[in-house]
Amino acid sequence: MPKSALTAPAVDPTPLFEHFRGSYGTELLTAAVAHFDLLGRLAERPQTLAELAGELGLAVRPASVLVTALRAMRLLEVDSAGRLAPTAIAGEYLVREREYYVGDYVGLAAEAPGVVGMVERLRTNRPYGAAAKTDADEGQSTDGTAFIYREGTPSAMEHEAAARRLTLALAGRAKNVAPAVAAKLSTSDATTLLDLGGGTGIYSIALVQANPRLKAVVFDRPEVLKVAAEMAAEYGVTDRVTLAPGDMFVDPLPRDCDVVLLSNILHDWDVPECEALVGRAAAALRPGGRVVIHDVFLNDALDGPLPIALYSAALFTLTEGRAYSAAEYRVMLAKAGLRPGEVVPTAIHCGLLEGRKA
Repeated sequence: MPKSALTAPAVDPTPLFEHFRGSYGTELLTAAVAHFDLLGRLAERPQTLAELAGELGLAVRPASVLVTALRAMRLLEVDSAGRLAPTAIAGEYLVREREYYVGDYVGLAAEAPGVVGMVERLRTNRPYGAAAKTDADEGQSTDGTAFIYREGTPSAMEHEAAARRLTLALAGRAKNVAPAVAAKLSTSDATTLLDLGGGTGIYSIALVQANPRLKAVVFDRPEVLKVAAEMAAEYGVTDRVTLAPGDMFVDPLPRDCDVVLLSNILHDWDVPECEALVGRAAAALRPGGRVVIHDVFLNDALDGPLPIALYSAALFTLTEGRAYSAAEYRVMLAKAGLRPGEVVPTAIHCGLLEGRKA
């Protein structure tokens, strides 16, 4: 008998994910104190994010990830001019000249492998797995990535065993969230769904099981879709879920879709790539259709929540992206000619944000 993707877990697994990502708080705090003296710099002279990034020699993305986490820890505050400064607790304990300075205690972890790796990621703005490699044939260095695919860049997602392992690992969370997505995302007026970067297709599977009229296309890399094919068979939806291999940035997408789903995809990419994907998704819609962003959301002020700020650090180290706020996503939707809605929570910190085509 086919499995159901609509049965929610009996116990909320969210705390497990928070514990797992908690180590990023230690790494970011230690990097800020022991490697960048960030609190001391800002105590001496409050600065905007752009000014601070320039002084630290960081690109905007890593500076944003670091500062968002510190603001979520309530160690940084922003004044009316947008300048960052230490909060009372940070000023008392993390500025070297102060009587009760504990930065040296924090600095005991300065050479821990995780901290050293985080500092390297912050300074290079390159994800884990993207270290320079020597091409034996060309004698040149090339970049590689572990969790994302980009044309012309070596990627684990192009190798069957690695793609399978990573795809199934990500499905561990998706299976728990899919019942909530099917319950919260209305598809009663839809017959065609494009699941862009859909991985195992578990969200499409749940949605077609919830709506007998719906058919879905899961668009992803060929090696990833081998796993999706197994999942579709396991859940008994092979007649309603089509698998389309391709590069979502350049290859033609199905047209006249009722819904285009971007589930936990945009957070893998920097802003220009996100805008390109949202634009391509909008172009695939019929009039009145919807682009649905399913993701985590930072506060619009980019000052938390802490679990999402730490997840943003995880995304930063593994991909070319980070977590974004609903406000940032609404700008992307509006640029694509879509009318943004409100965030509807699903599960494990995730939520749905729709943009409708006129």
